Amino acid sequence: MPIVTDTPTTRRVAGKPRVHVTRRLLPSVEARMAELFDVTLNEEDRPLSRAELVAALRGSDVLVPTVTDRIDAAMLAEAADGTDGLRTGLIANFGAGIEHIDLSAARACKVIVTNTPGVFTDDTADLTMMLILSVPRRLGEGSRLVRDGRWTGWAPSQMLGHRIGGRRLGIVGMGRIGQAVAHRARAFGLEIVYHNRHRLPASIENMLGARHEADLDRLIAETDILTLHCPASRDTHRLLDARRIALMKPDAFVINTARGDLIDEEALIAALQSGHLGGAGLDVYASEPAVDPRLIALPNVITLPHLGSATIEGREHAGEKVVANIRFWADGHRPPDQVLEGWA
Repeated sequence: MPIVTDTPTTRRVAGKPRVHVTRRLLPSVEARMAELFDVTLNEEDRPLSRAELVAALRGSDVLVPTVTDRIDAAMLAEAADGTDGLRTGLIANFGAGIEHIDLSAARACKVIVTNTPGVFTDDTADLTMMLILSVPRRLGEGSRLVRDGRWTGWAPSQMLGHRIGGRRLGIVGMGRIGQAVAHRARAFGLEIVYHNRHRLPASIENMLGARHEADLDRLIAETDILTLHCPASRDTHRLLDARRIALMKPDAFVINTARGDLIDEEALIAALQSGHLGGAGLDVYASEPAVDPRLIALPNVITLPHLGSATIEGREHAGEKVVANIRFWADGHRPPDQVLEGWA
């Protein structure tokens, strides 16, 4: 497709931009894309291979990937090999997290990267709060008891869990989602302590009833329920490792709806099997979509299939943001959700 203008940050496309979408989106979003763009959809809704992603980068003005599509420097170089440069000028990511995209390599190729920030904040916070409530009260165990036909009726000492009111909730990562979790948790009488790269303004701390703890180890050692809400990066890889898990209170609970590689799964499983931890609520995993069968077998662990953003409303809103970013870019303007290289 002919390019009318070209700069390191924007590109005006003559006619409809050619857009390649790597996974199925909501029908309303796909219909809007088909109306506005020359779009290629993934009718089979399966993860694309590396070779297929390279081909999509070579043949499209815009790539719309998801968190399961790893786009690295070698892939971008391969897609540009033998041409006057990379045809793709925009990677319009469907989702807020962009750790699967090499931002430095994209910048070097003069490719803009956009995401969909803020769309899934409430959805993920709701799911996190559900796990914070469910794991201490043993909802997963209770549900299996009924479904398996093993429930024999009410008894005063049966399926006793823990009250969460008055417990200390430790939040690691106090961005949009962490703050939304704190807002919900306060209504349930939890004491809120958080650790973040940058301390929040006092006005926000007061509004959320949250106390800042600069020492991550101390926060982990003093909390009853620990929930993780930081992005995946080199600095946060296995942030909750064997040493830090050993610091946790006996019978403490771990909640993770962020990214699987924030936790050393082997160390977590060992602590759960030994009885050191009271339980865990997990929506993400180190080798997703593979889930360690030992986690599934543990009665005090709730395992979910990455449902944090899985609402019709959220996915539709994310699709609308992707469409808006593409339209701004194709018209030669800076997209509203452009990601800077220093993001994370």
